[in-house]
Amino acid sequence: MKGYLINIEQATKENTDYRRVLYTARNSQLVLMRLRPGEEIGEEVHHLDQFIRFETGEGKVVLDGVEHAVAADTAVVIPQGTRHNVINTGVGDLKLYTVYSPPEHKDGTVHPAKSDEREEHFDGRTTE
Repeated sequence: MKGYLINIEQATKENTDYRRVLYTARNSQLVLMRLRPGEEIGEEVHHLDQFIRFETGEGKVVLDGVEHAVAADTAVVIPQGTRHNVINTGVGDLKLYTVYSPPEHKDGTVHPAKSDEREEHFDGRTTE
């Protein structure tokens, strides 16, 4: 079968990894993330578009210096070139999934914890 099918809400809620790349296509990539209380992704700027959907927890997203509260069922679109950060401000895990267009990370990347994070940029290899 070409493509990828998953119960994304369930997978996001069950995810225990800081970052887990689920599927990489030529023009997009699906990734799960979990931020522990007080943890943040860190301010960054991508040369791609990004969509984020939060499934559990509470936090804030900072887009070009403007803070926005986020919680379960919140979605954020981050256009290319936008300086951004995601910060867990709650007492529990902040769990989300994100779609990068085009892909950002190497296919199959898994970082169990933020401390395991390494620069593993997309190398052109897709899941299929």
